[in-house]
Formats: sequence, structure tokens, C-alpha cells
Amino acid sequence: MSGHSKWNNIKRTKGKADALKAASFTKIGRELAVAVKVGGADPSSNSRLRDVIAKAKAANIPNDNIQRSIKKASGELGAINYETVVYEGYGPAGSAVLVETLTDNRNRTVSDVRHLFDKYGGSLGTTGCVSFMFDTKGVLIAEKRKSDDDDGVMMLAIDAGAEDFSPEGDVYEILTAPSDLEKVREALAAGGMNILSGGAERIAQNFIDLSPEDAARYETLIEKLEELDDVQNVYSNVNENE
Repeated sequence: MSGHSKWNNIKRTKGKADALKAASFTKIGRELAVAVKVGGADPSSNSRLRDVIAKAKAANIPNDNIQRSIKKASGELGAINYETVVYEGYGPAGSAVLVETLTDNRNRTVSDVRHLFDKYGGSLGTTGCVSFMFDTKGVLIAEKRKSDDDDGVMMLAIDAGAEDFSPEGDVYEILTAPSDLEKVREALAAGGMNILSGGAERIAQNFIDLSPEDAARYETLIEKLEELDDVQNVYSNVNENE
């Protein structure tokens, strides 16, 4: 079973219900556009699109709006070229921070990200300065039903290739190698599990604790970064105790 720190930090990116409900439709709209452009408009054959649709529904975005965005992504939005850019930096007390963005204007995005690092006790670094401290893993979030047996679901996931498994409240959180994500997802779905979200995540190899003062500045930095429309995910090596 997983350590507390690992799963606490995964929760920031995969989400509590409140965070999902507050998700920006602008961010999700960009993800839909990129998913359609990369893999087509059919979610049955485009797992990336399936994941974004699940995220949109979790954020209470009406299905009509989702379908409208998918159609637009095949048309006029297809002319907008969003690119993934990852920024690396240091938060308070030297904490490591990775910021994944989808942007159509690098100059605007790097200016906004740099400003927040400078304002809240951090500094934007160079490519490679902290990314070596993180592993890329597949992370699946599956709905936990009252009838589910934790051990049975765990064995189903592990037998399909999952590396780690953790019951967390009303969901199961499952770690895989990125190359095994789809295989594990399909096995869980075939077993009747409802997959709420799935995708590649950056997980710190080791976590650090911050003093109350540094932790307050860190929390503000992360919150402000996540509020930027260009920012899709923020990862760090800070142990976020609840």
C-alpha cells in the first residue's frame, strides 16, 4: 500500500470534489481541443478525450456544452495551436514545483508564471532543474461502490499491471507505469468499475515538510498558479498534510 505523502499529493492533481467543481471551463475547453486534435472526436477510440470528458462532467459542465466544444475543436478551434510547455522552479524553502501549461502564447504564459514565483517566495528555474526529482506515472481514479471488496478490486488492478493501489474515501486511486495505463483501465472497466479520471501525472520521488510560514506562502503560490487559465497541472514535492 502507498505512503501517506504520495497519495496526499496525488489528490491535489486528481481531485477532490470541490476542486473539480471549481475547475475553469477555459482550461477544460483547451484540453478538449487538444485531445480532439491529437486523437479525433470519437471518445470510444480516444482515451485522452474520454478522460477530459469525465473531468468536464465532474466539474458539472453540461453535456451540451461538452459536445459543442468537441465539434468546435474539429472546426474553428482546430486552427488554434495550443502547445504543452512545462515550467520548473523553486517554491518557498527550495521546494520543487513543476507547472504544466497549455498555451497559444509562450511569452504571456512565462511572464505570468514568473511573476507568481517571484511574488510568493519562489523563483522560476531552467529546464531540468527539478524535473529529475519526479517520476511520471499513470494515475487512475475509480469510483468505489458499496458492494466493492477492496481486496478484490486491488487484485484486479494488480493482475492487470498496476503498481500500487489505495482506497481513498469513496474512490480507489491506482498507480501504473504510463505504458500500462490503458491496459489497467480496460481491465477495471471490464470488471464493472466506473473510471472517473485517468492520465499521466508527475509524482515526486521524495517529499519535504515546510514550516508553517513557508507552508502558507507555498499554498498561496500553488493556488495562484492553478488560477491561471494557461496552467493545467501543478506538481510539487511538498508533503501536504491535511
